[in-house]
Amino acid sequence: MVHVTTGYANTRKSAGGDVRTHRMNLQSSDLSTLWSPDGREILTTSIERTVLDCARILPLEQAAVIGDHALCKGARIESLRRLLDESPVKRGSRRALDLLAVLDGRSESVGETRTRLLLRSFGLTMFIPQFEIPTTGGRFRADFADPESRVVIEFDGKGKYTDYKPTDDVLLAERSRENALIEEGWLVLRVEWKHLAQPGELRRRLAATMDRSRILRGHRLAS
Repeated sequence: MVHVTTGYANTRKSAGGDVRTHRMNLQSSDLSTLWSPDGREILTTSIERTVLDCARILPLEQAAVIGDHALCKGARIESLRRLLDESPVKRGSRRALDLLAVLDGRSESVGETRTRLLLRSFGLTMFIPQFEIPTTGGRFRADFADPESRVVIEFDGKGKYTDYKPTDDVLLAERSRENALIEEGWLVLRVEWKHLAQPGELRRRLAATMDRSRILRGHRLAS
């Protein structure tokens, strides 16, 4: 769906089947200008206003994906909160507040955002996004890591292995980093797209990995 904000009433028939219009008043501070590849000017809502409008109408997970990416693009939580406080639009404000409570600009992909929200739903807030771990092979930046349990969670999207370097080189480098982490006493749990659709199974796997890490650390202390 393409969402369009207008200052006048509209109908679904006049807008088209894939367009949904929203009637509301916009201030100049709510607006931004983009340019199409062929040089046409496109008037849009600002990145902060867009995030809040999405929060009012989308499920939390979808709105969080958009909001996290907006933070990566330069939006600020403080600006979003101030804009929400000053907005005369009250419908959906509770949902927007819920979104602001879970946003994190450290997420670098849709998969990382969705993984973080699942961890939050499990009550596992100790996993730190983009956590740097020193190893004998250099510093490794994990998607998520819990320093106490020494468990790393890596989201493995297809683009991670195909977008930047030859796949074989990426896989070899990934194996080398994982071996370095294991030597430092960390365990790595890999999460793929299919696992996000099976939260119960993912929670079981994560609990098993944390239990195994605790046992291994106990053996090291005993020895």
